[in-house]
Amino acid sequence: MVDSNEMTINLVVLGRTQTGKSAAGNSLLGSSDFESHCSPSSVTTCCSLGRSCRISGIIRRNGCELALRVRVLDTPSYPHSGLSKEEVKDTVRSALAHHFGEEGLHLALLVLRADLPLCSDESDHTIQFIQELLGPTWKDFTAVLLTHADKAEEAGFSEEAYLHSASSTLVSLLSSVQHKYIFLDNQKSIIKEERAIVLRKLLNFVRQNNYQVLLLKHSKE
Repeated sequence: MVDSNEMTINLVVLGRTQTGKSAAGNSLLGSSDFESHCSPSSVTTCCSLGRSCRISGIIRRNGCELALRVRVLDTPSYPHSGLSKEEVKDTVRSALAHHFGEEGLHLALLVLRADLPLCSDESDHTIQFIQELLGPTWKDFTAVLLTHADKAEEAGFSEEAYLHSASSTLVSLLSSVQHKYIFLDNQKSIIKEERAIVLRKLLNFVRQNNYQVLLLKHSKE
């Protein structure tokens, strides 16, 4: 994970169709690695790994600046318009083992839309999927990305006001992952300064978890 002057964090984005998973991945990488556009069906059908260039000015350790590299695994949505739950789960689990099998996963980023209410049935299905994918310690390795934050802002909601008015389902979910959440404006996050803020928050979550990683091995059982 860390050498003398560089640190790499491994992330996976998970979520429903059209929540902005791939766009969020692109924002974190500062690139356009992942296909992302509006569509009446699920756009992503297989997993793909994106890698950032060396990023400076984000992290310091023991008084020295480290270069940061970010690796993001983009995944098919669940529910998916063309794949079953088991197909999505097997695809993601296999890709996690392939790409992060030795180094481990630092954070799974559950992508939700800030401009749409989170209902209890949707939350239950999503949490069950993540539990089956990541195992019993999923809460320690999961953070929530609330995309389309610009639309919530346009509606007059600050982050504090948004969370105060949020459904009990969302509040409960955020509480279960120890309030690890980030509001993401996909348009602004391509700006260097905005991206740096998001990356620092993610690194803080990793630090709070004592730089632990989740090791996932593919099983065909």
